[in-house]
Amino acid sequence: MSSTVPFSERMANLSPEQRELLERRLRKRGVELSQALILPRRREGAVPLSFAQQRLWFHEQIEPGSATYNLLNAVRLTGRLDIAALEKSFGEIVRRHEVLRTTFQQSGHQPSQVVSRPDALAIKTVDLSAFADPEQQSRVRQLIKEEGRQPFDLTRDLLLRFTLLRLGEESHIGLLSVHHIAFDDWSLAILLRELATLYGAFVAGERSPLPELPIQYADFAVWQREWLQGDVLEEQLAYWREHLGNAPPRLNLPTDRPRPPKRTYRGAKCFALFPATLTSSLKDLSRQENVTLFMTLLAGLKTVLHRYAGQDGIIVGTPIANRNRGEIEGLIGFFTNTLALYTDFSGNPTFREVLARVRQVAL
Repeated sequence: MSSTVPFSERMANLSPEQRELLERRLRKRGVELSQALILPRRREGAVPLSFAQQRLWFHEQIEPGSATYNLLNAVRLTGRLDIAALEKSFGEIVRRHEVLRTTFQQSGHQPSQVVSRPDALAIKTVDLSAFADPEQQSRVRQLIKEEGRQPFDLTRDLLLRFTLLRLGEESHIGLLSVHHIAFDDWSLAILLRELATLYGAFVAGERSPLPELPIQYADFAVWQREWLQGDVLEEQLAYWREHLGNAPPRLNLPTDRPRPPKRTYRGAKCFALFPATLTSSLKDLSRQENVTLFMTLLAGLKTVLHRYAGQDGIIVGTPIANRNRGEIEGLIGFFTNTLALYTDFSGNPTFREVLARVRQVAL
């Protein structure tokens, strides 16, 4: 009967000698195990950052003390709250996921990551229960703004903070603040799922039911650096040089005021609700043209931008989860990437032709 234990976990339990023997045997068959699978690595010397982490570290060097890449989530908690169990739950999550207790140091000309020993996470509590509702909500909004502006020191801080706003005996708001260099949207789902499991266990006086993680984010960073080099790197770079070779440096939209000399990051989200008939028609068109609904909407957005900017080359960035390997699906960390999708509008194409060009680039 085959084992149900994941292969990566079984590999993690091998001794260095056993793993070296297995890798040698597989290499004779033309299989490079270290490239095919992300495995626990021997941490010898400086541990490199992943390419995603290096981007944000570089931004920190340009704008030190910036809170631009803080990820802040407010969670409403109702019912009687066991703060000790909540603190213990967060402490266990920080212990399990090394990336949350990683700091970044300059090692020669390159940054490196240093994993600190796990320590208890103290929850900061702010009691607002004495204030009446209008004043209480005003203070909540102010505290959320202040927390969002509080930077992380990447050289020494734990990369996760949790502040508890007490509104009443059984009403709280939790402010979860994490630096993007250690976190992404997918990570939030992992954290909330583990938090619910751990809190339930600790309130009941039980031990953590979560299995140990077979690898850590630093293992992924080392693997990525080893994989993305040589011919693989050159192939990737060649694609993007060709893809973005004729791209304009910026989108010249006719705005009602000039761009500020310094970036302010004061962006906004725009929400639109499409009627059911329009949504149905868009889905029908997508099926006819053998594209996804995302591609159809992207082609529509790019057509509008082309019309207003009067440019033939239109780039729209779109985030992807980048969780394309089973070993990293359950890891908290920064895996998200933003893809620059370029579309050429030269030759006065029809919308169906634009849609075909968008499809090709997206795929």
